[in-house]
Amino acid sequence: MNILIFGKDGQLGKAFQKLLSTNPHSGINIEYVGRDQCNLINPIAIYELLHHSRPNLIINAAAYTAVDKAEEEQQMAFAINAKAPEIMALYAVEHGATFLHYSTDYVFDGNKEDFYVEDDLRNPLGIYGKSKAAGEDAIETVFAGATQGQYAIFRTSWVYGDGSNFIKTILRLAKEREELKVIEDQYGAPTSADWLAQLSLDLALDHHFQIREFSSGIYHAVPAGETSWYGLAKMAVQIATDANFILKTRAEAIKPILAAEYPLPAPRPKNSRMDTAKLAKAIEQIGDMSKLQHYKRHWTDEVKTYVTQLIQDKLI
Repeated sequence: MNILIFGKDGQLGKAFQKLLSTNPHSGINIEYVGRDQCNLINPIAIYELLHHSRPNLIINAAAYTAVDKAEEEQQMAFAINAKAPEIMALYAVEHGATFLHYSTDYVFDGNKEDFYVEDDLRNPLGIYGKSKAAGEDAIETVFAGATQGQYAIFRTSWVYGDGSNFIKTILRLAKEREELKVIEDQYGAPTSADWLAQLSLDLALDHHFQIREFSSGIYHAVPAGETSWYGLAKMAVQIATDANFILKTRAEAIKPILAAEYPLPAPRPKNSRMDTAKLAKAIEQIGDMSKLQHYKRHWTDEVKTYVTQLIQDKLI
């Protein structure tokens, strides 16, 4: 079996590499693709790579994620976030492959008071969200009425892993400053790239690394619980402090502010909380308690593991 993973240099792509680096299964060929191997703004390059690699499983961990810069680079954002996954989906339908794709809470406007469910209306506020929503729509359109192939679009939020992210930024600033101000009126669930990669494979592959059949569609994929950026910042700093990591900022010195006090070029959804009942049902149907326990991990447990590892590896 052939597995093709796009976005090898991103946080999620690196998580897949770490997860699959000890793959014990013979006959499984895994190919990781980055910008140097395939320019995702070039449809022909994507098409040629797919037909050369002949993947049974396509994992698209690549994305244009520069939220503010996307307001100026609309063409590039749509090429990478909408057109590229459409080409991958077309290949999956034509060749009966499985396609895993990743989307974002930014497809919503954040005005809903409750948790978002998968079929809530997409109403993105900025170009990044619009390009990701277009990618979702393109994949759904390609697979509509298809007689072979399957797909999962994992909507997630606030991803962190091996790369630049909010948690690393907060800890770096906490080393330099005695006080920080962080937004408290935007809510969501921090998501570990490692957690998300494992969850993806749990749904798509069985114990023998063979494709597992599942119901195609969109799945909200975030750990249990919710918080604000302010709550996440306080927790990250507290974990580091408890581990005797020297910071100038104490958790109690972090000040909450409103999003309106910190204007950015691209608007952000206020509410990014997503209901994951659909994904829970899909994982439960697998019948593996270890996979269910992994799915049920709380975001606080994942963040504690992550920050502790950053300190041990001297990455902050």
